[in-house]
Amino acid sequence: MTDEMMSLRTLVEKSSDAELLREMVGFAAQRLMELEVESLTGAAHGERDPDRINHRNGYRDRVWETRAGAVELRIPKLRKGSYFPGFLEPRRMAEKALAAVIQEAYVQGVSTRSVDDLVRAMGMTGISKSQVSRLCMEIDDKVAAFLNRPLEGDWPYLWLDATYVKARANGRIVSVAVIVAVAVNGDGRREVLGLDIGCSEAETFWTAFLRKLTRRGLRGVKLVISDAHEGLKGAIGKVLNATWQRCRVHFMRNALAHAGKQGRRVVPAFIATAFAQEDAETARLQWRQVADQLRPKVVKLAALMDEAENDVLAFMSFPKDHRPKIHSTNPLERLNGEIKRRTEVVGIFPNEDAVTRLVGAILLEQNDEWAVQRARYMTLETMAPLSDDPIVKLPAVAA
Repeated sequence: MTDEMMSLRTLVEKSSDAELLREMVGFAAQRLMELEVESLTGAAHGERDPDRINHRNGYRDRVWETRAGAVELRIPKLRKGSYFPGFLEPRRMAEKALAAVIQEAYVQGVSTRSVDDLVRAMGMTGISKSQVSRLCMEIDDKVAAFLNRPLEGDWPYLWLDATYVKARANGRIVSVAVIVAVAVNGDGRREVLGLDIGCSEAETFWTAFLRKLTRRGLRGVKLVISDAHEGLKGAIGKVLNATWQRCRVHFMRNALAHAGKQGRRVVPAFIATAFAQEDAETARLQWRQVADQLRPKVVKLAALMDEAENDVLAFMSFPKDHRPKIHSTNPLERLNGEIKRRTEVVGIFPNEDAVTRLVGAILLEQNDEWAVQRARYMTLETMAPLSDDPIVKLPAVAA
């Protein structure tokens, strides 16, 4: 009798009727994943085979919500590339969080007309406060575990940005800041590190957020990419011993404000010649030459370039292969765009906890999608020069 048949018989004999279905679903799902990974590696688990094309690299835990109940899965990881079982629904969490936020607003009597229409369209008019509370608690636990997880290893690149949503507070509708941190680790993998909600982007708020990340294990940061918000700049200087990269896209918008109508097409191309240089030194020389040529006609723009030189060109001191991804907050802007798209469905959140619930679920799902992508965001070879660990080279063996 095979090991699989013995395991199945054990489940049938030991499990109660209430748990049997859930246990069998978990058993079948686990066996299906093992078979899929065998086909991807070219060999069974633990089997020595010269034709093997990949190796396993442990497991990661994931709770699978099914109609039979919550099933705990151990998803196999691969040494090269990644694996994610096709039977899981990667977008289900955010959809459930959206439904929870809509329901909460509805039962509390603070929903907008558009939310009321959604409730009726989704057939949720019969919900009770206790049902909503249970659903919110279930999602909140998962989001909290994700946002408070320990951070391991080095994180050379860190992107920080904020977006704003409307929420109710003390009987008023206010605009609240949603700040997000995304980073690349030493393996070249991209992850969402954290999220926080505040009334503004004050320096104290950003400082508390960054200190919270460091307590969870954030270290090894070489470059922080953000816009030029004064509160954020001050917090970075206080908490992180890292170089600051001023978002190139935001800087160009500031530059255009001083360029005038006639210079709106010429100035961006003129400044961009500095970004096209091979190294940091030639980029600075070109930057200063452009500023000097603009100075007689556009004094304020030249002064802005003088002030921003080191911050806008900071990325030029890092590996050339990384520069297209670290010169601006564009990678984070796309994520913020997805947050905006989802939050606009709600319009006005009933409270800040609801904001964390929905945005946290969106970030959790985005993080899962990044985790299963085959290609790393940055290759291991290009990440090696950023490591603080010395590379030990063995002496050559004499012939």
